[in-house]
Amino acid sequence: MNPMSSQLSEAEKYLWQFIQENIEEIPHYSIVKLSEEANVSTATIVRTMKKKGYEGFTSFKHSLKDQANTTINFSVVEKVDNEIKKAILKNEQEVIRSINMIDSGVIEDAVQKIYSAKRIVIFARGFSELIAEEMMVKFQLAGKYSQMHTDPNIIKSISKTLTHDDFAIFVSLNGETPELVVAAQNCYDKEISTLTISANRTSTLVDLSELAFIGFKSEGSYFPDYEVRSRLPLSVIARILLDAYAIRSHNRSMD
Repeated sequence: MNPMSSQLSEAEKYLWQFIQENIEEIPHYSIVKLSEEANVSTATIVRTMKKKGYEGFTSFKHSLKDQANTTINFSVVEKVDNEIKKAILKNEQEVIRSINMIDSGVIEDAVQKIYSAKRIVIFARGFSELIAEEMMVKFQLAGKYSQMHTDPNIIKSISKTLTHDDFAIFVSLNGETPELVVAAQNCYDKEISTLTISANRTSTLVDLSELAFIGFKSEGSYFPDYEVRSRLPLSVIARILLDAYAIRSHNRSMD
């Protein structure tokens, strides 16, 4: 297939976005119904499905129904407010998309770095500190010496003292927290191995890091007046990394 043929046109991009935003309703739509709701032609729907690797719209719907573990079933609930459904599905999408975005090669590289490091140093601020603390405790339970720093001044000073025996992990939703960026720059200048767990692929932290895990962050917040966006994508990624490390460590101890 010509690589260019898989690129979506503007109309097709719009349609695919519409489908993602209304994914729970799509299995119940006919191609005509989708055409009416999205205000696109049926031909656009067919072309989009083929570019996404499906034989057609029906094939795409079947794939959704076959993914039993990725679709929440509300049939057992007599009454669920529509807004609450959207909130649940928002979390579902954050988890699924974050998992789909994980690069297995990065997992292997990160596990190897963690295994060979004498010390794991985790930096985080705000609500990301909860994830960092869980990581620190689980690393310690797995027999890996680790520490966490959350104070802005300590983060900046400690980052200057790291050695090549250390492995630094940054946990930040937007990847632009000033003191974390300073610490990452310090690590970069000293060629210290680093990993960033974030939901912003184009952030300064990601740019400065040797390795990066990027999660999917949904738009909007139910607490718009406060900076308390969901850290669920980061939590999912951290758990996968910790599980992968535990598995590899166990396997090595059995050798």
